Order: sequence, then C-alpha cells, then structure tokens
Amino acid sequence: AEVESDILRRVRTLLRELDGHHPACQCDRGMLRWTLHKKIDQNPSNSSILVRILVKELERAERGDFRHYIIPLLHTLMYTLIKAPCISDELCSRVYDFCKKLLTLPKPFCTIGLDYAVRLKMERTAPGMLYQRMVISEQSLKSDPYPYQEKIFIFADPELLSKAICNALVTDTEAAQVSQSPRACMCYVIIHAMQAALGEGCDVSGLKRSLQDMPTSDVEHWFQQVVAAVECAGNEASADRGQHAARLEKIYCAVLSSSQAGDAPLGGMQGTPLPNPSISFHLWTEDDQLWKELVLFIRPLSQSCEPDCLSQDLDNFEIQDIISDCECCEQTRFSVLSTDSGIERDLPAAAEEPFAPCSTETEQSRLQRKGGIKKKPSPLESMAFLQAGCNGPGAKPPTKPQRRPGIPPEPAAPLQRLHTARIVLLGDDRILGRLAQAYHSLRKRETRRVFLTPRLNLQFYYIPVVTGQPNTLAVADHAATGHEELCEVAGYLGRADPWYESNINTLCHMIPKLATMPSSPSKHLVTDLFITDVIAYYVRMGIQPVCFQVYTVKIFFNDPAQEPAEDVFLTELRTQVQESISHRELSMTKKKTTLDGPGIDLTVTYRKVVVSDRAKELAMSLRSTGLVMKAIPVDEAEDLVCLNVNITEIVRINNLSGRSFSAVANRLKTRNIKIRSTEQRPFTVCLDKDSRRAYRNVISVEVSPCLEPSYCLQKTRTMKFSLHETEDVGLVKYMPKSLLLPINTFAGIIQ
Repeated sequence: AEVESDILRRVRTLLRELDGHHPACQCDRGMLRWTLHKKIDQNPSNSSILVRILVKELERAERGDFRHYIIPLLHTLMYTLIKAPCISDELCSRVYDFCKKLLTLPKPFCTIGLDYAVRLKMERTAPGMLYQRMVISEQSLKSDPYPYQEKIFIFADPELLSKAICNALVTDTEAAQVSQSPRACMCYVIIHAMQAALGEGCDVSGLKRSLQDMPTSDVEHWFQQVVAAVECAGNEASADRGQHAARLEKIYCAVLSSSQAGDAPLGGMQGTPLPNPSISFHLWTEDDQLWKELVLFIRPLSQSCEPDCLSQDLDNFEIQDIISDCECCEQTRFSVLSTDSGIERDLPAAAEEPFAPCSTETEQSRLQRKGGIKKKPSPLESMAFLQAGCNGPGAKPPTKPQRRPGIPPEPAAPLQRLHTARIVLLGDDRILGRLAQAYHSLRKRETRRVFLTPRLNLQFYYIPVVTGQPNTLAVADHAATGHEELCEVAGYLGRADPWYESNINTLCHMIPKLATMPSSPSKHLVTDLFITDVIAYYVRMGIQPVCFQVYTVKIFFNDPAQEPAEDVFLTELRTQVQESISHRELSMTKKKTTLDGPGIDLTVTYRKVVVSDRAKELAMSLRSTGLVMKAIPVDEAEDLVCLNVNITEIVRINNLSGRSFSAVANRLKTRNIKIRSTEQRPFTVCLDKDSRRAYRNVISVEVSPCLEPSYCLQKTRTMKFSLHETEDVGLVKYMPKSLLLPINTFAGIIQ
C-alpha cells in the first residue's frame, strides 16, 4: 500500500504539471516522467502497480473530460508496459479496451488509440513482442522474421552551440553505447521473452547463467528460435497465448538443459534492461552531410566495393554515379560490339536446350552481356518509381536474373523500407532552416534519381537548445532575437502538445547547464542517464508529425548581370534597408529621407488569404524601413500554411510645427507575395534568422509555398501533352502538392 501510494502521488504530480502547476523546485521541471520510470526500473515488480494506476487515471480522465491528460498518461503507460517483465492478460485487456474507446474521439486521440490497440493485440497474444521488436530494430540485430533496422542521427550546428555542449553530447552518446554488444542484446531479448510468457515460472537467474556460459553461436541460435516463435504467434490470427507460452517453455527447457545449471529456487520477477538505441552524433558542417549519412546508413562502407570509391561518389550529386561506379568495381566496363539480333530463334544451339547439363561457368556466362553501359531511366520512370516506393518497403537484388528461352522472367521483388532514420536536430530555429534546405535538396535529388525514398523511412525530431551566452554568430544576427524569438517552432509545438512542452522544451536550458557542470561522479550519473534517456523516450514514443510548410523565395539583385537566387525558408524572412555605399548614393538618400522620411519605396503585390480560399490579388505602394514574414503562427489553432507579414510603413504627417514621420505596423496574411523596390535602392534579405543566409543588393523578392519536386516534374510532363489544361489531371491530382517538413511530437496538434 505504501508503494502504491507513492506511485499515485508521483502520477498526480505529473498531471498537475500539465495543468501549469510546476514543481516548487525548478530543477525538477521536466524530470517527473523520467524519475517515475527510473523508480520502476529499480524495482520492476512494481510495473503492474503503475500500469493499474495509469489505467484508472485514464478512465477517470475520460469520464471527467480531462482530454489533455489522456495522451501523456497513455504514452507513460505504454512505455512502462514495453519495459515491464510481465503484465497479466487481464491488465492488458483493460488497456486494449480503453484504446478502442479512443477511436470515437477526433484526431490525434483516435490515431494514437488505433496504433496502440494494434500493438496491444499482438502483445496480448505474444507477450514481449513489443520489447523484442524495439531491441532488434534499434540494435540492427540480424533476424529474418523481423529484418528492420533503425538508427538515431543527432545533428548539431557547431556555430550555434558552444564547444562545451558539443563535447558533452559526444561524450554522452558514446557512453550510452558502452556494454551494448550484440550478444548482450540477444540475451536481453531471450530473457525478456521467457519471463513475459512464463511469468513467475521462469528462473531468470538460471537462464542468465546458462546464456552466459554458452558460446556466441549458441546464443544466436536460441535468439533466432525465440524471435521466430514470438513473431509467428504475433502474426497468426488464430494464435493463443497458452500455445505461445508452451512453445517458449520448450525453448526455455532446452536452453537450461544445455548447461549444468543447478536447481536454484526461483528468484521472482527481475527486470531486463532496455538497451539504449544506436545513436550517432554529427556536427553539421557540410550542406549535403545529411544525405551522405543516410546513403551510408542504407549502404555501409563495409558492404561497398571500395571505401575510397564510395567516398568519392558521395561527393557527387547524382546517386546514379554511386550505383554505376560500384558495379564497375565488380566488373571492368568495356565497349563490346553486340552481334546478338535479340531474337530467340537466332540463339546458338546450346542455348536452345535449357535443361541440358552444363558447367557452372557456362551457365553463368550464357546470355550475360558484359560491361554494357547502364541506361538511365527517364524522369517519368523515376517519378513513377518514387510513387511506388512511397507505399512499399527493399533492396536492390544482388544479381540480375538470367533470361532463358520459353521461361518468363521472374517478377522483381517488391521494395521494402527496412531502414528507419530518426534525425534529431539540436539547436534553435536556425538549424531548422538548414534542415528545410537539406530536405528540399534531398527531395529534388530523389526526383531526379530515386534511391532513398523506397528504402528508407525518414523521421524528424527537434530538441530546442539555447546557450546562455551566445557565440559570435548569434551576436551577428539581428538584435531582436531573444530566446522566444529564436525558438518559435519549439514554442508552437509546446502549445500544440503539452507533453512535448513538459518533456522536451524543458531541455532548452537544461542541456547547457548539464554540459557546463563541473566534472563529478554525480554529474556523470545525471547526464549519462537523463539526456540519453529523454532522447530515446522522445524518438520511441513521438510518432505524431506536425507538418510545417516550406516556403520558396526567388531573389533578384540590382545588378542585371547577376543571376536571380532561389532559396527556401521555414520560419522567417526579414528585409531591411541597405546602407548606401557610394557618396553619390549617400547624398541622394539623405535628400530623399528629408523629403519622404526614412526607408525606401516598395510595391507589394500579394494574394490575400480569405475564408473561402478564393484567390484575391491585391497591390499596394508604401514607404518602409523593412518587413518580417513569419511562417509560424502565434496560436496553434491558426493555419500553418499562411504567412503573417508585418511591414513597418513610414507615414508622413504635416502639422503646424512642420513635417514629421511616424512608423505604422501594417499587417497582412498571405501565401504568395512579391516585393519590389521602385526607386532601385537595394535592401538586404535574411532567412530563418541566420546571418549566414543573408543576401545583399536585393531589388525584388517573390515568396510562395514550396512545391513538392516530384509534383513539379509530373506536372511538367503532363503539360507537354495537355497544353491547354490548367487544372491538375491524371496522376498529378493524387500527388502531394506542397513540400511539408514533418517534425514528430507525442500528440501532433491537439484541437
């Protein structure tokens, strides 16, 4: 009763924090969920108590219409259930029934409820399945029944974060991978599956001793047996929990009998650690670094022909070069004059007897063209491949099937998305601007030549980190960028998802504090566990994306010989009047300022956002000192695909004391806008609050929502054959039109 009372008190404190009642000690803010799970990890037998309390609180929240409690409680419950050594079927059934009730609620409740209901149905039939799949994918353990792999890539901009923070994060991510050998992870899977299925009847201590004394080959054998049994039970529609337990009991007895384990008394429930996921830390120094890391994840250097060959190929922008050059390593390319007519009756006599005995060399060389230059598919073929890849998951077959007369060619194996890359961004809005650039570049490259899309599931996560003392780059940025200004995306996500606010936004200042703490045993105890655990919890449970519109901007310069520049931004575009350089321009500017006031004359043409969503073109001329376009709304209920433009307009006032000028804020909402300096005076443009992405001598800008590159390609192909069609027809109608950047949170947007 005392333990249950303590756990209930902790859960209620967690809920009070969601209501805005933060703990008295500010250092505890954001750590309540972590300390709750750590307490259960220290005594895993209390897992059932916590699950029972959480189910009661969920049912109470539903009856009392406290919907903002439901998703945090459900995530906490599922994380506990995955790590628990054994949960009764009766308790799993109650959680399953509650998840089914959520299907009657609007999004995101019904979406999360359906996802967890599907998982719980498998977990009830095959206990331990969720834990097993998580470990296999995160540790990239080889398993035919479940061949999925995941990896976490942490990207940080070294010019935005201090060296101390970067070093601390590198140390922590490396420490998290210590003592996590594949053998240890396979043992964890075996022990957890046995305990989840057999419950109190499992001698965990004896099982650990047996596995410890085995050679690695035997451990891998029993690991494959357990994985096959659990996956088989979880995927069978008519599978029974009792049958699954009996199947695992046979494996359990075989494992124990293979060693000289004594008849020790059963030690009760023991927790099995959930290993930290595979994490790599990267300092983002190159523009195409994200794409290179993803390609290396799909095709590691160890599987490539030559490391130097692939490294050189990664410097090129066409993925076709990688594939062609790697094939070139296997076989030298020659130009061969073909005398084959391509007609089967013209084949030699030996080829007409497909079943005649022949040597292996003859069989392999038959009908095999050596060194032919690979034809590059047309853009339309690549685009169709891209659409097919979005629906299904695979890999390129290692060898090409050989054609035989009279035998139709075997259909190609469907592509499978066996890899999941979880990209975690650390920093402020400026690193998200770089991500938007990299994502746009990746989508354009995939449109030209598909490689990653059909093979890789890409997930983005964002953890805001702001240093107390900004570095030189931050000082160079405009003075108005405070903490709230630099973390607009994090603020929006926190307002939309209270659980994100509680668990992730609190890291904004906590990570710099932990990084700068003096080295001590207690410091390592906190950082090694807390930062890594929170990142792991976020990427494991944050599966609901919030999609942000990426905007494209076309920039024209006052020099007619200079080509216009094209760029994208995610959060903000800011313009300011550029200071005059020459004496002549300076004197003219002073005269103009005296007569008309500070700033420059602008012509603004924009499409007004109206409720009916009809296009309404408007134009205005004004004098302005600058403007700011905000893509992130202040209120989470506002439309995300809308620019809030604030123009500082200079208004001349004539009164008895003379002429004076005042600045007036002119606000408008739009999706498409054009701005031009009518007096040919240049201005500067800064994207995403990043001084590295500033353009000078600008005379005009055009801003519009960025289109999905594959949509643009297919639209162009369609227009060639239908010159008079203005609306989308054919395949274009069903393709995503806008380029959206999805950032995962725990709940998405709660309406």
